[in-house]
Amino acid sequence: KLHSDLDKGVGTVKYTLSGDGAGTVFTIDETTGDIHAIRSLDREEKPFYTLRAQAVDVDTKKPLEPESEFIIKVQDINDNEPKFLDGPYVASVPEMSPVGAYVLQVKATDADDPTYGNSARVVYSILQGQPYFSIDPKTGVIRTALPNMDREVKEQYQVLIQAKDMGGQLGGLAGTTTVNITLTDVNDNPPRFPKSIFHLKVPETSHVGSAIGRIRAVDPDFGKNAEIEYNIVPGDGGNLFDITTDEYTQEGVIKLKKPLDFETKKAYTFKVEASNLHLDHRFHSVGPFKDTATVKINVLDMDEPPVFSKPMYTMEVYEDTPVGTIIGAVTAQDLDAGSSSVRYFMDWKNDVDSYFTIDATEGTIATNELLDRESTAQYNFSVIASKVSNPLLTSKVNVIINVLDVNEFPPEISVPYETSVCENAKPGQVIQTITATDKDLSPAGQRFSFKLSSEASNKPNFTVHDYRNNTAGIETRRNGYSRRQQELYFLPVVIEDSSYPVQSSTNTLTIRVCRCDSDGTIQSCNVEAIFLPVGLSTGALIAILLCIVILLVIVVLYVALRRQKKKDTLMTSKEDIRDNVIHYDDEGGGEEDTQAFDIGALRNPKVIEDNKIRRDIKPDTLRFTRHRPPAEDNTDIRDFINQRLQENDVDPSAPPYDSLATYAYEGNGSVAESLSSIDSLTTEADQDYDYLSDWGPRFKILADMFGEESYNPDKVT
Repeated sequence: KLHSDLDKGVGTVKYTLSGDGAGTVFTIDETTGDIHAIRSLDREEKPFYTLRAQAVDVDTKKPLEPESEFIIKVQDINDNEPKFLDGPYVASVPEMSPVGAYVLQVKATDADDPTYGNSARVVYSILQGQPYFSIDPKTGVIRTALPNMDREVKEQYQVLIQAKDMGGQLGGLAGTTTVNITLTDVNDNPPRFPKSIFHLKVPETSHVGSAIGRIRAVDPDFGKNAEIEYNIVPGDGGNLFDITTDEYTQEGVIKLKKPLDFETKKAYTFKVEASNLHLDHRFHSVGPFKDTATVKINVLDMDEPPVFSKPMYTMEVYEDTPVGTIIGAVTAQDLDAGSSSVRYFMDWKNDVDSYFTIDATEGTIATNELLDRESTAQYNFSVIASKVSNPLLTSKVNVIINVLDVNEFPPEISVPYETSVCENAKPGQVIQTITATDKDLSPAGQRFSFKLSSEASNKPNFTVHDYRNNTAGIETRRNGYSRRQQELYFLPVVIEDSSYPVQSSTNTLTIRVCRCDSDGTIQSCNVEAIFLPVGLSTGALIAILLCIVILLVIVVLYVALRRQKKKDTLMTSKEDIRDNVIHYDDEGGGEEDTQAFDIGALRNPKVIEDNKIRRDIKPDTLRFTRHRPPAEDNTDIRDFINQRLQENDVDPSAPPYDSLATYAYEGNGSVAESLSSIDSLTTEADQDYDYLSDWGPRFKILADMFGEESYNPDKVT
């Protein structure tokens, strides 16, 4: 209520209100000055309002007093309940925790004024979750209320928490939240086998390393606290088996370490121990965290293949052993009850197996071909054994046969076959160390001996010094060597081996004489070095050879120019015969053409008389026949031959045996007469060329040119 001292109660004063909330939240009676709230107030929304009031004259509208300011405070009432802003809550606590173990702290918020009354004083309590947990009424801390809570019994708990204001008094407002509490696992339980004895049946044919069974110990714990390690307790049969842990199922997997044999042992018994890997020292007093069980394994009898007495067979045989010789045997047995007979055969894979045969019943191996160590020193093949009662059951074994050497090759000198000696070498100087090789397989202790051949022992040039360690040295026996006298020496060396029978060979070592310096270093061994002492260097020799080549080129050029000059002189002569040369491309048949011309006509004059016409063609009507006088017997040739025969008969230097003497005598002349045109008729009109047609197709062009065309002087230009 507002009131001015100038207000006499006669209605001359008017009150006005302005400021925060004026007209919307608060209003004033202009006549009395009473202030009223026109709507509900909420302290949590706005705790106070600042207003201004003034008294004004009704008539003049002028303020009667200065404007005054005042504050209206909203007084709190308990109209807000406590709230858990972070709820619901999730918490965990280890199982078997003691009473009072801390779990979680919860907090509720009340929007009321904490400075006025108990509207904002909150008290906590548990509505659900007792007697397992408790809560501090003031702080809201939740703790365990029971000892030894076991996760394996109950793992999840849901606790209902209440927060109430007014200090928990009657009429206070309350809010609730849920807390989900989980008991975490600890290793408080040892592993336990569900039964004390496990029975397993295993075939005797099980492979080594294979799993033959599984056993399992139960641990109610969780995670790493439930990890189990299995071990075989040393005892009967434990060394044949091994056990590992399956990390996914925590089962013990029993594996085979060694092969089983029903005929040797039919059953095995051993103990297996299961224990935790991660122990908690707080629970040692509970007892040992391990358990044991007995495992009994019964071996099942299976039909097995034959078993060889050895895992591999090695045999030896000398090369060139006669075919059919037995060199060894393999043995396999059927170890099953009611033993069956065994048959042997070779595993044919390549041609190598054909060198040997095997007896199907006894298993003896014999040679089938002659062996050569130098060709193949070792044979490797497989032998298969099968049961007669069940041929499908087979086993295989490798057989290695080493071919022993027979001394059949002589030793030979190793490279190099050529060495050198200095011209200034001294007697006793070693110029080369030689060794020997033998194609035979040299046994341990094989020794080679070296010596000079008998024909070289008397020559005073070189000698061989055997070092008795399969090497020898070539030593000089002269004081200096000369290349001009002898450039190469050939030294025959005899090498013998120590095997039986003794084999030897003679090897020729070539020794070249070389020029060396004073330290024995070879400078040159070629032909050029022989000229070096004369004083001519390599450059001088090259210059001399170059001069000789230049002189030869000059001579060749000079001769060629002279010949060219002669040819030019002949071609420029006044008697130019180029117009009389007729070119044609007909060629004779050569020396092998015996049908084109009878060469005997040149040798026997009588043949010419009898065979005047060509034998290889059929001539036309003869236009002109050349008459020749009959040839007389060639007495001049006969006389010439008889004269030479007498001279050889009386010649004391002639050989005593028959010999062929060739004479280049042509006789007095040819019955074919001269082919030269020197003695021909002086004019073409005086000659008859019709006989050219008788000479065959090779002279057809000449016959056409000179035989049929009549001579016309007017046409000559």
